[in-house]
Amino acid sequence: MLLLAAAPAQAVEPVEGVDGLVATSSPYSPGETMDRFEAAAEAAELNVFARIDHAEGAAGIGEELAATELLVFGNPEGGTPFMQCAQTVGIDLPLKALVWQDDEGEVWLGYNDPHYLAERHGAADCPAAQAIAEALPQLVAGALDQ
Repeated sequence: MLLLAAAPAQAVEPVEGVDGLVATSSPYSPGETMDRFEAAAEAAELNVFARIDHAEGAAGIGEELAATELLVFGNPEGGTPFMQCAQTVGIDLPLKALVWQDDEGEVWLGYNDPHYLAERHGAADCPAAQAIAEALPQLVAGALDQ
């Protein structure tokens, strides 16, 4: 499996992880990284549907989990055309961004590669996937000042 670690202005480097996940190292704390990404999504007029703190959930059952937060976001203008290419892509929408801190203390901001999702759902040539794939790195760059 491959996790693509990339800053929009830097080369893509493989890192052990999960197929189809694009991740960028963040210079900010996990909470600040997510705050900044959420603000960037809202500034781009995307709907923020939920923010889930998995570490808080783990603490609620007496377990420990490193900082791990998920943001669910998107809008019908991007998602509808994607689902028109392959309706089953709706299982992967709205879009999600994950912020986590690894064992070395590095903070990451990641999201599912829209091209990977399009291939998963048999819609590799979907123009909507390309449009989303072009927009997400810009959103990340804006959140991380890159």
